[in-house]
Amino acid sequence: MMHCQRLLGGLMLAAILTLGTAAGAFAQESQDTQDTQASQESQDSTFSENEILQKASGFFGETSEGLAKAIEKVFSDQGRPNAYIAGEEVSGAIGVGVRYGDGMLRMKTGAGRKVYWQGPSIGFDLGADASKIFILIYHLPSVDAVFQRFPAVDGSFYFVAGVGVNYQKSGNIVQAPIRTGVGLRAGVNVGYMHYTREKSWIPL
Repeated sequence: MMHCQRLLGGLMLAAILTLGTAAGAFAQESQDTQDTQASQESQDSTFSENEILQKASGFFGETSEGLAKAIEKVFSDQGRPNAYIAGEEVSGAIGVGVRYGDGMLRMKTGAGRKVYWQGPSIGFDLGADASKIFILIYHLPSVDAVFQRFPAVDGSFYFVAGVGVNYQKSGNIVQAPIRTGVGLRAGVNVGYMHYTREKSWIPL
């Protein structure tokens, strides 16, 4: 009788251990599946570095070493953006300058619309210029969330081979405006960019 009880106990313990191992394996498999799905969803809702390089190169008309390195730098710092703006700016400066721009906002999800922006900037000479600008945007929950002020992040300016990038942030939303050539002149220390639904001549 005692032998039977020991045998039965041993069988029950083995069954419990087997069930525990199976449950652990199932839980790990379930977690791995969830992680894979989350990664896929993140990729589906954001742009890859190659996608952005192609879009920016097509917009600026060429793929320069500076543009490629600037985009590589932003991806290294911020990861994959879920939106971008391709547009044009006009800026002028007499010590303190102003900046006006407009462009098309496009999200990876397909949403988009025309947007306008304006804001004060620091200039280094007397004059005005017009230039193209390509803005990477991170953590933008919706198109309408862009309509606010985005102050520049101190010390974030990056310049390489005629291409400049500086970061701007409001809450969790981060922007990385990429400017080339003469557009850098008054864009190095831009104070902030205020996005609006309609064009405004008030740079505040």
